[in-house]
Amino acid sequence: MSQPLISAIICTYNREQYLGLAIDSLLQQDFAEFEVIVVDNASTDGTRQVVEARLPHAKLRYIYEPITGLSVARNTGAKIAQSSILAYLDDDAIATPQWLRVLYSAYENHPKLAIAGGKVTLIWPEGITSPPWLSDNLAGNLGAYNLGEQWVDINNSGLTPRGLNYSIRRSFLEKIGGFDINLGRVGKRLLSNEELQMTELALQEGWQVAYIPEALVAHHVAPERVNRSWFMERGWWQGISECYREQLAGQDGIVQLGRGGERILRGLYKSIKYFGNPALRFDNFVYAYGQIGYLIAAISGLVGSTSPRGNHPQ
Repeated sequence: MSQPLISAIICTYNREQYLGLAIDSLLQQDFAEFEVIVVDNASTDGTRQVVEARLPHAKLRYIYEPITGLSVARNTGAKIAQSSILAYLDDDAIATPQWLRVLYSAYENHPKLAIAGGKVTLIWPEGITSPPWLSDNLAGNLGAYNLGEQWVDINNSGLTPRGLNYSIRRSFLEKIGGFDINLGRVGKRLLSNEELQMTELALQEGWQVAYIPEALVAHHVAPERVNRSWFMERGWWQGISECYREQLAGQDGIVQLGRGGERILRGLYKSIKYFGNPALRFDNFVYAYGQIGYLIAAISGLVGSTSPRGNHPQ
């Protein structure tokens, strides 16, 4: 195979039921010069067999990464990738045929583009539809991402492209030292905010971050996530992740206690304010609950912890 122009990377952990569809969607791209790398992040299911069934394909490579953690796996994929553009697809997502072509063209035509991602639609499990208590905002926790039908330059880190449909220029990634291994999911610890941190770093250095709607991906919604308890746990870890991101940015200290307390009150107030709207009520309650995780992580930082902990109540 000739030198690839873009490297598609799937980091996977025990998702054999979805992984094959993700790989197949990449092998069927309408772009010629690319490679597909599957990073098996210590899976214990049939992940290896799913990949090996497709390994005769010249564009596909498999690597086993024994240290768990999404950011670890992403860095491993980046190290062995051969191209200057890295495109990350989640193991439970399906890329449209033009995905790699659209992303590569964007980087070729915008030399200061460091990060780009596209629209994400949701694939609901059979027999399940979006529940009435799920707001558009919380649907983002399932991967939904839609900023419209036009290219958008991202200047607000809160609008950062979703990690399941995410690309990055290798030179920028190497300059900042890779993905922070203290952020990003590790097993059942739903840490996040690694993409948000990347956007902040890119903008600080004068790079461009973009939303490209044509770089479309569909994301499977796992049935076990369609319940309130999953969103509560996700909100808890979001609070912890936000605390640690602030610590990295030098915004930590006693001031975080004030921030967390104010956010809890704001979330509870809005939860009551929108009591008649089940989606907005639950959205704000999850936000308030997540700030408890934020405060625990902040207190842990004040007493000398160097990494986010915040044990979630069982």
